[in-house]
Amino acid sequence: MPFKQTKAELILLDESKRLLDEIAVSRTQPIQRVERARILLSYYTTKSVSETAETLALNRMIVNRCVNKALGLGVENALNDLPRSGKTAVITRDAVAWLDSIACRKPKDFGLSYELWTMDLLAKYARKHCVEQGHPSLKRLARGTVSKILNKQEIRPHKIKYYLERRDPAFDSKFIQILFFYKSINFLLDTGLAELADTVFISYDEKPGIQAIENTAPDLAPRPAERPEVRRDYEYKRHGTVSLMAGIDLLTGHVHGRVVERNLSTEFIAFLQTVEGYYGKEKTIRVILDNHTIHTSAATRAYLATVPNRFEFVFTPTHGSWLNLVETFFSKMARSMLRAIRVKSKNELKARIEQYLSELNSSPVVFRWKYGMDMV
Repeated sequence: MPFKQTKAELILLDESKRLLDEIAVSRTQPIQRVERARILLSYYTTKSVSETAETLALNRMIVNRCVNKALGLGVENALNDLPRSGKTAVITRDAVAWLDSIACRKPKDFGLSYELWTMDLLAKYARKHCVEQGHPSLKRLARGTVSKILNKQEIRPHKIKYYLERRDPAFDSKFIQILFFYKSINFLLDTGLAELADTVFISYDEKPGIQAIENTAPDLAPRPAERPEVRRDYEYKRHGTVSLMAGIDLLTGHVHGRVVERNLSTEFIAFLQTVEGYYGKEKTIRVILDNHTIHTSAATRAYLATVPNRFEFVFTPTHGSWLNLVETFFSKMARSMLRAIRVKSKNELKARIEQYLSELNSSPVVFRWKYGMDMV
């Protein structure tokens, strides 16, 4: 009769038994430790690998391996993975350095049409050129491995994060000047002297490229139980664009606006004439604006010479349009009134914008600048 080997019983000390009981019902322990604790407790009770596997709905091989570890190496070692020597790294350090150097340049530098790398494109390029560059360990490089390598080096060549380069050498001095501009306004508002001020403060800019778009089919209004949102046909007609010249009176919230076909010096002068006629002759009109050519053209300067001491321009630094408070107004307008707007002509678009400005001026809101005010 053949010899039948019987697996030994698992002997648990009180301390080991308490440890297994705690881990078996834990909600914070790793799931593998919980599963192994339950295996050992079940085997301790049943003394059968098969019965334990059936009770816990586990593979018999998993149960057998766990029990063998406990019998041979002890309960603690059975609960954890044993240390492994690990597979010898296939990709060399030199190969990783070469891959990093490629990732830090643009694909077009290597004769490709792409502007940015993708993980797949980078892996494909590395596989194609690794042997000739002396890095054969990359011959089977996969996109997932590329991602892991670059993540370790904190390199993300497939993403863009924008920054703003300071191209104006006088940025700091202009920035401080603009903060004083806003601080003067806040002082007048806080002290209740805005109405008595002999200076008008205007934040001005242009919003170009407002599109006049017409539907080719009517919009379908929301209908209960049928369509919860407005339905719109994909096709549309373009009727060109218009620009909005706008200046906000920062003491009253009144918006001066002029809708034009193009941003020309003549249109800007017409805007200034409207603003000049709106206020009493005793007031100085200070305008914060950018360095657009129409703001300093010969025609504009010729007009300003006809109204001496009436206007004073405060220019934002180059690429410093974010310092102009009217940009907040444009942003709000784009997200509200202009959002998904449809018109049948540029004239209708112009009328809608002028109506919007009229609605705003019926109950004006004073815009306040807050950023950096503690610097002056």
